[in-house]
Amino acid sequence: MKKPILTIVIGGILATIIIFLVFSFLPVLPPSQKYDISVNPILVKEEMGTETHVTIKNTGMDALTNVTVNYGGTAKPDIIPILNPGDRIILSPPEGSDLTEVRVTTDQGIDITQPYTTPWSVPFVGNSGFGG
Repeated sequence: MKKPILTIVIGGILATIIIFLVFSFLPVLPPSQKYDISVNPILVKEEMGTETHVTIKNTGMDALTNVTVNYGGTAKPDIIPILNPGDRIILSPPEGSDLTEVRVTTDQGIDITQPYTTPWSVPFVGNSGFGG
């Protein structure tokens, strides 16, 4: 009687481990929306200066056109004519940006406003930029 119970328990544990490993190492799920975008503005203020950048990534299934990145303030917006699925671009906000939020719009109707975020603690190291 104990042998079948032990077999079921071991089988259940093995099944749980296999399911965990399969879901842990599967590639990222494919995009589910036709048009989608990820906007990640970063702002780091340190004694040596301020480091800013904005990462834009097309996370949808189709290309985005006329992706306009508006930094606020007196800065002229950046315009990306086409951003294909999976493409990522990193931009530096120009002089005159207010550095509070970034607004991104596209011809496909996307309109996202994202505030700048500051990473936990990323000190500058020498002349190499971010340390770690």
